[in-house]
Amino acid sequence: MAWRGIAVLLALACAWLTPQAPARAQGGFPNKPVTLVIPWPPGGPTDRHLRVLAEIAAKHLGQQVIVENKPGGSGTLGGALVAATAKPDGYTIAQLPLTIFRLPYMQKTTWDPKKDFTFIIHLTGYTLGVAVHADSPWKTWKELLAYAKANPGTLRYGTSGTASTPHLTMERIADIEGIKWTQVPFKGEAESSAALLGKHVEVLASGTGLFPLAQAGQLRMLVVWTEQRAVQFPDVPTLMESGQNFVSASPYGLAGPKGMDPKVVQVLHDAFQKALMDPAHLKALNDISQPVMYKNSADYAAYAMRLIAEEQEMIAKLGLGQK
Repeated sequence: MAWRGIAVLLALACAWLTPQAPARAQGGFPNKPVTLVIPWPPGGPTDRHLRVLAEIAAKHLGQQVIVENKPGGSGTLGGALVAATAKPDGYTIAQLPLTIFRLPYMQKTTWDPKKDFTFIIHLTGYTLGVAVHADSPWKTWKELLAYAKANPGTLRYGTSGTASTPHLTMERIADIEGIKWTQVPFKGEAESSAALLGKHVEVLASGTGLFPLAQAGQLRMLVVWTEQRAVQFPDVPTLMESGQNFVSASPYGLAGPKGMDPKVVQVLHDAFQKALMDPAHLKALNDISQPVMYKNSADYAAYAMRLIAEEQEMIAKLGLGQK
């Protein structure tokens, strides 16, 4: 069954749940607002998604969830700040994109992804792909690859930052196809999309922020990186269909600094799990073509360790590790 159908079933299941009083840990947590750090600029798909999630979770916590944007470092600034400065009291948490697990193996960082976080809940993952300007000469993904092979180093592709999944995936494609192109990193999808629309880059590797622009005829989707074709673009092939033969997603969840009280973690997990399965939130995910990828705190921690090992291996294979 497609994830969309699963999401609908989950929504129906949640509809009959009896409302419960906000959960509390020993000591009355939470007895003041909780801050959720979003490591991306306001207005992008991740920001919009997490604001909906935070608003619903606040009802289950009985306290406001304040969103704080900390863009930079390819989505790692938020997690880095939480690891370095937040008290382990549960009042400051952050979204952890995949780059937080990857960057320490590419350059020196202030955090260790294996030791410096308390994993709360895993949420979802991005739907990613490649687009060009509607006026570009490349009508298909194969045409773009052929041009890149014939003109090494001339194509510039925008991403949401160095070490981001779009960056690493484009370099993996280049390695497979024997081509060379140049990354231009930006702070988020809104900025990178504007760069493509302004023709400051020829190609954009990004997430669902592309979809409204492509549907409006301003951009042309060439390929998606999901296992199956995106519902919004049934005529756009996947990497699996195009000869690259792999899937590239970028899963994410919420975490706090190391040393959090398990009872506090449980309260946060339970509130955000209820918010995750709320029909209004499921609709928000559906609007940006992202699936529910729920994992509880223990499963998320184990999953994070596997992801870290996989990212370390891929970085080494691509020759992008620390020198």
